[in-house]
Amino acid sequence: MSRIEGGRAVASRRVVLGAAVALLALGPLPAQAEMPARPRAGATLSPAAPEEVGLSSERLGRIRRVMEEEVAGGRLPGAVVMIARRGRLAYAESFGFRDKAAGAPLAKDAIFRIYSMTKPLASVAAMTLVEDGRIQLTDPVAKYLPEFKDLKVAGTKGNALGEQVPDLVPAERAPTVQDLLRHTAGLAYGEITTNPAVKAAYAKAGLFKPDFDYNTTDLTPEEFTSRIAAAPLAYQPGTVWQYSLAVDVLGRVVEKAAGKRLGEVLEERVFRPLKMTETGFSVPADKAGRIALPLANDPATGAPNRLIDGAAPKNDSGGAGAYGTAADYLRFAQAMLDGGALDGARILSRTSVELMTADQLGDRIRPVVSPGELLMGVPGYTFGLGFMVRKEAGIAGVPGSKGEFMWAGYAGTFFWIDPKEDLAVVMMTQAPGPSRAYYRREIKQLVYGAIAD
Repeated sequence: MSRIEGGRAVASRRVVLGAAVALLALGPLPAQAEMPARPRAGATLSPAAPEEVGLSSERLGRIRRVMEEEVAGGRLPGAVVMIARRGRLAYAESFGFRDKAAGAPLAKDAIFRIYSMTKPLASVAAMTLVEDGRIQLTDPVAKYLPEFKDLKVAGTKGNALGEQVPDLVPAERAPTVQDLLRHTAGLAYGEITTNPAVKAAYAKAGLFKPDFDYNTTDLTPEEFTSRIAAAPLAYQPGTVWQYSLAVDVLGRVVEKAAGKRLGEVLEERVFRPLKMTETGFSVPADKAGRIALPLANDPATGAPNRLIDGAAPKNDSGGAGAYGTAADYLRFAQAMLDGGALDGARILSRTSVELMTADQLGDRIRPVVSPGELLMGVPGYTFGLGFMVRKEAGIAGVPGSKGEFMWAGYAGTFFWIDPKEDLAVVMMTQAPGPSRAYYRREIKQLVYGAIAD
């Protein structure tokens, strides 16, 4: 090596060393939850002994003990729990009854009303159309649904006596597709909102039924769209996170953009590619005997449990209308964990999954009740596009990892995906009522307590 070349090599090493020192001075780079490296060894979701994937069989046995105690105590009708780690199915068990009154045991292939776990499915359908160039996240909803032009917001104004009285004010900007995906469009649920004008308008329009929670399947798509667009917004678009009928509206956007019913779009773009053969917006007559039933009355409140019945709906409710099995939903969860693909079938790009599971609220959008407090009674979570997302490893009073994402359903279903732990979990039960948050926390504690690596 010449003197000049040697000098260049020394200088180069000094530059690299200097850059490394500068990076160390800046402190550690921010951690990000990454999708597990691919390809995986072996068939995706093939059975594995828990110890093969870093779980303890003994500790997983606690799930059965806890669930059977809840069933025996009359607090749960039954449940199915499935756990995948490192792409393998490490746990799949059922407990209790499909129909307790008839003494019918719950099988692992039972069909459940997944209610709001429909939302991530519809959100993914919308994102496939974004990837196709048919939708942009920044598009105003009115581009697809003209009824959403010139919206009003239910607010207040001062009268001559200095009192605040109800008033309708113009929306300061149009809600967008992104707003629908992250629940910031100003929409609400009649069952949840504390805005009396919005609650009354939703009840009058049949969007809220005081005796039958979260059911708009008796409205045609046109009726649903016109009625919710005519009702006032609860908040100015883009200012507040409020859990809402936004994903039902998103379903109407998907239908307009695709020119097909939402169920057809999901079948073509999600269910068929992922081999989710028993998920849809109704249950065929020959499978109706597999539908899991709730207890007749909620054990905590004594109120009658009333759930949708499996019949073909007038509209495919993107927010609360689907049925499916635990095994089907685990395939969806695994596909999202694997960056949008499963067994060679890609439904979304890795970059779209990363966008959907990033914080979409930031500091500019305030929650009425934070997503984590709504779902599990704990802080520490934000919202992405269709999923609740954990902000830090701490803060929340349940185990988990930064970047894990999840959602749940009104009738008791729950799932979460933890990229850091390479973990996907689905719990299915039919237990609406105030105990849902308790069981979501409980299953998280039991599963993370079984991690042994």
